[in-house]
Amino acid sequence: MLTKHEIETEPPAPISLAAPSKAASYWLALSLTEGLGVTRIRKLIEHFGSPENVFRATLTELEATGMRAVSAQSLATGKSMELAHQELERAREARARIICLSDPEYPARLKQIYDPPAILFVKGSVDVLSQAGIAMVGTRHPTLYGSGMAERLATDLAARGLVIFSGLARGIDTLSHRGAVAAKGKTVAVLGTGIDVMYPKENTRLTEQMLALGGALISEFPVGTSPAPQNFPIRNRIISGISSGVLVVEAAEYSGTRITSRCALEQNRDVYAVPGNVTNKGSWGPNTLIKQGAKLVATWEDVWEELPTDVQLELGSWQVESSEPETASLFPDEVRSPHESKILRLLKADESTHIDELVEALENEMSSSEIFAALFELELSGKIRQLPGKNFVKGF
Repeated sequence: MLTKHEIETEPPAPISLAAPSKAASYWLALSLTEGLGVTRIRKLIEHFGSPENVFRATLTELEATGMRAVSAQSLATGKSMELAHQELERAREARARIICLSDPEYPARLKQIYDPPAILFVKGSVDVLSQAGIAMVGTRHPTLYGSGMAERLATDLAARGLVIFSGLARGIDTLSHRGAVAAKGKTVAVLGTGIDVMYPKENTRLTEQMLALGGALISEFPVGTSPAPQNFPIRNRIISGISSGVLVVEAAEYSGTRITSRCALEQNRDVYAVPGNVTNKGSWGPNTLIKQGAKLVATWEDVWEELPTDVQLELGSWQVESSEPETASLFPDEVRSPHESKILRLLKADESTHIDELVEALENEMSSSEIFAALFELELSGKIRQLPGKNFVKGF
């Protein structure tokens, strides 16, 4: 029996490699021009009437707009367009599409933020970027409780049609993507690297599953960009901007998650948070956000009830009084035998229990062989997890 982490998916569907729009080629050239940011690019296009007209302008006309000399020379001499042609070829080799701000496929929600990326490199489905979704973010070093909550919430939300947006980092990001895959739902990873650079590498198989289920990988960075530390805070505005809201699951006081939460507030996105143990430093972020007005989340219903009306209409109606109560609970209580029930009552979600402790606690009720058999059945059904050293915790 496969666990949800080992779910096999169909081979990835062929990725559409349609040529970028003519406008996208010009936007790409502008974005690769030294000294030009999104704001300056927009002003240039507004001034000259179209991206194409920017490249028809003379050096004098370009300099008259007030741009830096190095930028004007790069545009006037054709250097920027040459860089764009090289980048287009690299994108084709990486089997990625390029969409720009003026393309109809560009995500409408992302376009609304203050500084949307001029160009997006996309691997996988482009359509999924415009579908309603929730961003899930958090620490790279979650507790057992945080891990379980992230994966369970992602599974429940994805099962109800929400796209799960996250950053593919270790920890909460990875668990959120996995949860969506377990539900056969759609999930999108916003990379802090080039579209062809997998970071961390151990998530390669996970991204294949994501793409096979209709998800996507996106990046604003050129092909081949390495995972430089400064890239990740930059991409965080995309994670929040492309979603309907941001759900925080465990985050320390000083973390990238805090940046994403601030971006969400600035972008007028809803912020949700899973409360945590006040003695755990990883709970500082969500607990503080809740104090500041973030919506407390314990189950998928808590998110669903607060979704904007247009998002609920887009997804269709779901009965908040869930007909499947097990999906609203982190640890289902249904077990197959009295032996399993006794063991499950002794195990905790956020603290491991050694096999010797279980044997000692149950020595008057069960034999060691019965304990081992019950543990095996519970692990197979996903109700518990075995950690190194014969330690057990409630499963997620």
